[in-house]
Amino acid sequence: MADAPAFSPFRPALARNYVLTRVVLLRGLGFLYVVAFAILVRQVEPLIGSRGLLPVAPFLEQVWRHFDGASAFLRLPTLFWLHCSDATLKLAAWLGLVLGALVLGGFANVPILLLLWALYLSFVHVGQIFYGYGWDILLCETGFLAVFLAPLWRPRLSRSAEPPPVIVIVLFRWLTFRLMLGAGLIKLRGDSCWRDLTCLDFHYETQPNPGPLSYYFHFMPEWTHRAGVLFNHFAEVIAPFGVFGPRRLRIFCGAVIVAFQSILILSGNLSFLNWLTILVALACFDDGVFERLLPAVWRRRFEGLRQGLAEPSRGRRAASFAIAALVGVLSFGPVVNLLSTHQHMNDSFNPFEFVNTYGAFGSIERERHEVVIAGTLDDPANEHAVWREYEFPCKPGDVYRRPCLVTPYHYRLDWQMWFAGLSNFEQEPWIVHLAYQLLRGDPLPRTLLAKDPFGGRAPRAVRALLYTYRFAPGHPNGQYWERTLDSEYLLPLSLQHRQFRRFLDAYGWLDPPREKPVLRRPGSGE
Repeated sequence: MADAPAFSPFRPALARNYVLTRVVLLRGLGFLYVVAFAILVRQVEPLIGSRGLLPVAPFLEQVWRHFDGASAFLRLPTLFWLHCSDATLKLAAWLGLVLGALVLGGFANVPILLLLWALYLSFVHVGQIFYGYGWDILLCETGFLAVFLAPLWRPRLSRSAEPPPVIVIVLFRWLTFRLMLGAGLIKLRGDSCWRDLTCLDFHYETQPNPGPLSYYFHFMPEWTHRAGVLFNHFAEVIAPFGVFGPRRLRIFCGAVIVAFQSILILSGNLSFLNWLTILVALACFDDGVFERLLPAVWRRRFEGLRQGLAEPSRGRRAASFAIAALVGVLSFGPVVNLLSTHQHMNDSFNPFEFVNTYGAFGSIERERHEVVIAGTLDDPANEHAVWREYEFPCKPGDVYRRPCLVTPYHYRLDWQMWFAGLSNFEQEPWIVHLAYQLLRGDPLPRTLLAKDPFGGRAPRAVRALLYTYRFAPGHPNGQYWERTLDSEYLLPLSLQHRQFRRFLDAYGWLDPPREKPVLRRPGSGE
């Protein structure tokens, strides 16, 4: 396939070079939507349901009061202003899962992609700390761009005669550029270990959720850690500039980014962030690259589809110009942020998450601190009381348990527990609510755990201790971790503990919250 000018997105003939690219991007997005909504189907109720750790209804009531009424809809756009019962949350999660499966199966058009974007944006805006991460706003931005990449009505991607709008492919590359360069610059401006090439001496051990290979990455020779940091800088700071270059340079830089993200997937569990970054970076490739991976019969099918493409309609061209103009205007804030010495990480400059700024691991922890929650059926005042630990699906706990593989799926409570270990319960008050739910024998939080040591029974008391975890060299006695006690994180709590109850009451957690927020409009007399 001949080289095409890098900035010629408005030439109709170019669309024939990206028929397969569009299929790959949209089907890949469908896969990630399936993963994202599967996480919600499984975890939405215990996290943000009416009896969850951070219920939606009280949160929306606070937002409504803070913005004094109707402006709250624009400040925090979400469909759950209409209704936020547990049934509504689960229905929306299942709907997103089904629609994502359709897109994965090759059925995608503007209405389907628009609804998927609106659904996920709605969850991100009510998910509070559990949905406050870069991959969530990245999925929102990617999903919004995909609306303009999909056919207008006819959903069968393999039969659509509508040409893929090349300008949207270029916007995917612009997203790739901002995503990678933002991550690279925040490292160079942040922790000194990125400049002296020592960050990987710690990262594999102290990252939020190590994977099964993280142990082996950690104990690799020191020179490989230095080389890894250099490759990180090349992939995040140098390669992004090549995504707008001539075809060969663009493909090379896209391959570097994909390879780098693949290494990150192998070395740890970072939710679907790396998978989504790979997907966005695939916009660097045209059909000539993807066709090499296809059998001859499929290549002939796509060649026939390519030859049958119609000219883009006026409406499609107008929409392409409109989205390009919108992204151009909204890129001002992210670009200024990239150039700033006070760069923000994973932030949005508009309430609809259209164009965002990204970054990751600007600082690296030197030690791993883990909060370990335990309960007892005995009198907690008795020094001989037997305390049994709760196990999470993937968070380090049992020192003999191998770090798990969980990517692109994401255990959001496990991830947040890592942040709890870096702060205290005043900054992470939901952990006190979790202790309360365990004491009440609530079955919902147990769905987020790997092991309930009491088999469903409510413990008499719950406590939390803070440990320092380190990888155990050489697997002594089959251990993957060794740990030392740091301090008491939560003192032994019981349902009768007065300060505990006052703390819960201050957050409105002593009584079950209402499922639907009461929107008190000014002058309504309510």
